[in-house]
Amino acid sequence: MAALEAFHIAVLAGDGIGPEVMAPALEVLRRIEATSKLRFRFTEAAAGATHYQATGVSMPESTVRLCDEADAILLGACGLPHIRYPDNTEIAPQIELRMIFDLYAGVRPARLIPGVPSPIVGAAERGIDLVLVRESTEGLFASMGKGVVTAEEARETMVITRKTSQRLFDFCFRLTERRKARGGKGQLTCVDKANVFKAFAFFRGLFDEAAARHPDVEASRAYVDACAAMLVRRPWDFDVLVTENMFGDILSDLTAGLIGGLGMAPSADIGDRHAVFQPCHGTAPDIMGQGKANPTAMILSVALLLDWLADTRRLEEAATAADRITRAVDNAYAHGVKPIEFGGDDGTAAIARAVIAAL
Repeated sequence: MAALEAFHIAVLAGDGIGPEVMAPALEVLRRIEATSKLRFRFTEAAAGATHYQATGVSMPESTVRLCDEADAILLGACGLPHIRYPDNTEIAPQIELRMIFDLYAGVRPARLIPGVPSPIVGAAERGIDLVLVRESTEGLFASMGKGVVTAEEARETMVITRKTSQRLFDFCFRLTERRKARGGKGQLTCVDKANVFKAFAFFRGLFDEAAARHPDVEASRAYVDACAAMLVRRPWDFDVLVTENMFGDILSDLTAGLIGGLGMAPSADIGDRHAVFQPCHGTAPDIMGQGKANPTAMILSVALLLDWLADTRRLEEAATAADRITRAVDNAYAHGVKPIEFGGDDGTAAIARAVIAAL
């Protein structure tokens, strides 16, 4: 079996439980290497609050160069609540990477794995399998570090541009088309507040333009407040949703809550050339070093990385590997894996062993 050229993966383990969940994710990729033609080369680099505390920068230039040169970036959770910038905001290399590399499509899948508890009545029978895509460089986050604060008021500015929105919507329509080809609903919902804000009316207008270019996708629109209510009543009605940065930040945590919590929620931040893959959860300093962290979101983020390589490099071997990892996670939970946050006894090592055994 002839090996393919090795993909260079930048590994930024981060803070708190970041390194603890990164280790099994890399072990999963090594197992894929051992059983396929795929090959990987890992380069570890510093980023995060701990690095900022020691050096005064969240990421050295060498880390940024590495990320620029790598084929993909794996990022553990970053930031610690007690380490902050002088303006009292947290250290967030994950957001900085989005801005540096123009990673405009924040992909947040929410799929309920059989055997994982959901707070939604009927979810186990109906299933949940949706993807929320948040624009990740503009919206309210465009004001990050630029807000104006006086003794009397504070102001932040939301920015929505045609260039970024068009790329975002075309990305989402293509994603919906790929999911439809695999048996998905073929539905894309634009989530906004176009009834109140001119910026969101502009956003929706650009969505409508993109919808005309993709007639095979069923395009719909929903106001964000109504969408939130529908997600906690009938999440199985949704396929792909696209929204502004801040709305997406909030709704992606909501959708993670539908499928067992942030420990089950992978993510990707994707641009035209670069992509970062990371779990949706934070650094959880309260359980750091105790072996309790759930590595499932990080492992599923590796599957997203392989799926992205399959799509961008036209590499069926990577698509097969991504599917293998997803099925291995399902198999592990089907055979009784129960993380500590679900009232079980399985910590980081036990979950990792079960998934790797299933591979």
